[in-house]
Amino acid sequence: MASGAYAEGQTHHIAIHVNENDPQVMNIALNNAQNVANYYASKGDEVVIEMVAYGPGLNMFIPGKSPVEDRISTMSLEIETLSFSACGNTLAAMQKKAGHDIVLMSEATVTPSGVVRLIELQEQGYAYVKP
Repeated sequence: MASGAYAEGQTHHIAIHVNENDPQVMNIALNNAQNVANYYASKGDEVVIEMVAYGPGLNMFIPGKSPVEDRISTMSLEIETLSFSACGNTLAAMQKKAGHDIVLMSEATVTPSGVVRLIELQEQGYAYVKP
């Protein structure tokens, strides 16, 4: 094989980290996911992408607060291997401060700790991306 060439049909794993309540950062993270998915699809490869949000970034998954709510809903349908993980520690802290339960978008899955989830994904060989 030539330098930089590889066999078609590989599966790539990407963890994308969002911890800012910033529409620009959230959109860049989603752009990263879309661009990576498009790139590898064009090469005949598969890509598994998990977006992990914690801290102020958890607002990305709160209906009515998320500036990217519609994009998440659309992209989750278009990219079957894209998933969204929400930090349970952040969610519990937000609920305590608000004094009531906070419902997340149906696309988001609660994980006990966003930081621990990122560690686990990297230990499983996921590439780490922070927009």
